[in-house]
Amino acid sequence: MWARSPSLRLNPLPIDPREKVCRHVDAIFGEGVSDALPADIGFEFSRKTGRVKNFSIGGKLAATLRTDGGLALTVAGAQFLASNSKLFKENCVTPVQDAVPFVTEGRSLFCRHVSSCGANVKAGSDVAIVDKDSVIAVGIAVLGSGQMGMYSRGVAVKVREGLKSRTA
Repeated sequence: MWARSPSLRLNPLPIDPREKVCRHVDAIFGEGVSDALPADIGFEFSRKTGRVKNFSIGGKLAATLRTDGGLALTVAGAQFLASNSKLFKENCVTPVQDAVPFVTEGRSLFCRHVSSCGANVKAGSDVAIVDKDSVIAVGIAVLGSGQMGMYSRGVAVKVREGLKSRTA
């Protein structure tokens, strides 16, 4: 066994915070979605580790970087990406009109109320729920795009934040 030298320290490679966020967005939502991000993104860093905690666009919180490498998207962040990137639409779920008021309040979207679903939606991925090209909620998909139409019972998307949610 060899002893570890006290002078041997592993320092993380310096990476531009904007580049880090762009790579996360492209990896999660598809190549080219990060092109819609503006040049003036605001970052919040952890005081302990110095890592990027979250980022904002135009003063509004857009997403939080999760510890598992994912992004917890907010309604404001999803609205910005949906309006500025055509590629982001593949990460969206559209409910039937009867379910829109409930989803807007922050309630989960059930399989029988899914009208259409983008091809990039996978189980466990962050998705935006849209109604007539406007984001009404964000959440985590419980089922993938191929499975949402197969089932008539159960939750399709567990909504984290609705446009008019009780917590907002």
